[in-house]
Amino acid sequence: MNPSSYPLLGRVAVILGGTGGIGAATARLYAAAGARVAVVASRDAARAQDLAAALPAVDGGHAGFAAAIDQTQELVALAAAVRGSLGPASILVNSAGTTRAIPHGDLDALDDATFDRILTVNTRGAFAAIRSFAPDLRARGDGLVVNVSSIAATTAVGSSIAYCASKAGLDVLGACLARALAPAIRVMTVSPGVVDTDFVPGRDKAASDKLAATTPLKRIATPDDVAQAILACATSLPFSTGSIIQVDGGRHL
Repeated sequence: MNPSSYPLLGRVAVILGGTGGIGAATARLYAAAGARVAVVASRDAARAQDLAAALPAVDGGHAGFAAAIDQTQELVALAAAVRGSLGPASILVNSAGTTRAIPHGDLDALDDATFDRILTVNTRGAFAAIRSFAPDLRARGDGLVVNVSSIAATTAVGSSIAYCASKAGLDVLGACLARALAPAIRVMTVSPGVVDTDFVPGRDKAASDKLAATTPLKRIATPDDVAQAILACATSLPFSTGSIIQVDGGRHL
């Protein structure tokens, strides 16, 4: 086996939101690069296990788990379960998230419960996951966290005001933790634009085509486009931390 062909050989990567479009694409790329992958769904453990079983296995197998990112006790238990099954995590990808499509001008539709839910999952949940896995990430001295944000954090254009705010918070969270956890843990942020998944409720092909036409590179991102950037954080950018990588075809311009 040629180690240069498998740059993540010996690493354990945890993919939260691992059964979503971006998470599943990331799991496949990390597995192909030699990592042992923990695919984590929010509730559907069987789906996560099926995806894990289908991944290419270079250095042993992979495993599927379920944990709710808004429940700290489940994240702490998840870290222990991954450690027992695959070994201590050395890479954590926060690609779990939620949203609800609400016009920005409709303030009454964005009720407190919806606002709290989106911030809890997208921002506080990412922090809780990092806190839960930090001891294992720190142990190797070269731990990595990759947070999946959105250009909505800076463009203020997105599925809802709460979603934009949650991703802006995630960007600042990444910068804070990059400083606080260095040098043992790097923290990177990958910031997609529109991605061809079913993440945003109600966005059909016609809407996606319209968005593609107004994007400089004339298409929207695929999950693999975003996953390639998440992989690069682990394989090609060893001296980067606290950085935000935009994967949007120039849509932020």
